Amino acid sequence: MNTSVGGKGNGLAFAYVTSLFFAWGFVTSLIDPLIAAVRRVFDLSLAEAMLTASAWFIAYGLASLPAAWLLSKLGYSRAIIAALGTMVLGCLLVPVATIVDVYPLVLLSLFIIASGVTLLQVAANPLSASLGAPKTAHLRLTFSQAFNSLGATLGPVIGSTILLTGGVFAADAVVTASTRGESLRSIDFAFLAVGAFFALVAIFIWTARKRIDAAVESKQSTGVVSPFTAFKSRWAVFGAVAIFFYVGAEVTIGTLLIPFLHSAEGLGLAEHEAGHMVGWYYWGAAMVGRFVGSALLTRVRAGVLLSICTIVAASLAVVVTQTEGATAAYAALGIGFFNSIMFPTIFSLTLERSSASPSATSGLLVFGIIGGAILPPIAGFIADKAGAVSPAFFVPVVGYLVLVAFALACARTRALNADAPGTAAGH
Repeated sequence: MNTSVGGKGNGLAFAYVTSLFFAWGFVTSLIDPLIAAVRRVFDLSLAEAMLTASAWFIAYGLASLPAAWLLSKLGYSRAIIAALGTMVLGCLLVPVATIVDVYPLVLLSLFIIASGVTLLQVAANPLSASLGAPKTAHLRLTFSQAFNSLGATLGPVIGSTILLTGGVFAADAVVTASTRGESLRSIDFAFLAVGAFFALVAIFIWTARKRIDAAVESKQSTGVVSPFTAFKSRWAVFGAVAIFFYVGAEVTIGTLLIPFLHSAEGLGLAEHEAGHMVGWYYWGAAMVGRFVGSALLTRVRAGVLLSICTIVAASLAVVVTQTEGATAAYAALGIGFFNSIMFPTIFSLTLERSSASPSATSGLLVFGIIGGAILPPIAGFIADKAGAVSPAFFVPVVGYLVLVAFALACARTRALNADAPGTAAGH
């Protein structure tokens, strides 16, 4: 198998891996309309409903370091197939949870799905970065993440149509056993359909496993690597902190947007209309931004571009806290565009500076995604106490200020190894 830069093996393997980014982007963004659905069906406060996001993202904290060990033991293709199998299992458990009508069991099902997504991310991010020339790793990972954003764009649009219409969301509907049952069955349908999709992707990856392994065979380290070695690298730890605050800020905004756009301080939209707007404008802007970012990264140093995006995102979040109506709504939605390059750029900038192995560094970086479990409930608590959603946007403001510090540090330093995966021209 040809593993040279630009070879057929790398190109096809990269296409297979990029399909995984779409898959987990789609299911992760379903959390946004799911929060609105469970809040109404189970009669929850906003802070309680935000536990839906916590159950999802806490899996990254608990499963990421074991996932890094598993990746070094199984290799890329087998780890990816194991991840997809775990995700299918979690989707099959959702109907069990809704039939017994217990919200904590819904959270457990989401935790299992997210554990599979964690392993998938630990494997797919460094794999995408390594499938080609080191100098184009930022571009390549950002391009893969663009398809993640495509999935994230379609998730809220399709999910809102399924989860936030009919049942308790029908016009003039009251919450009864009948309307609750209809809404619970909508949740079942959504996750069974997603589980079937994951099963098809797993079959697809199984047929391509030899091609994927051959494409990266010369770049894989030998032996099982302890994920804890990443803690010895200051850059790996700094990158994990940056991922913590980035994902926490992004998820907080994504989960707040539907209630914010639905409220009088936003645009006063119906929930399903707000969900469509979140999909097309917030996640859609992130998708466009990643394609634009892929082009800009061929001309602009990654640390510099990341600095610009974090500063603008922080500024827009401040606007949301100080205004209302259309100005606040479109400022919040516009953050999605500037979020676009943050995750892949933080990931690849850290990989090229870390003194630890790629699998260990990737495991620690994915551990940082636990920020998506911690910051949204804090924001939900603030919104409940304030009686308004906009003050909760101070939480992402703090997150983006931390990211500004990381970006500026990267802009002032060079890669540890010029040949490391994730090294871009000019670093």
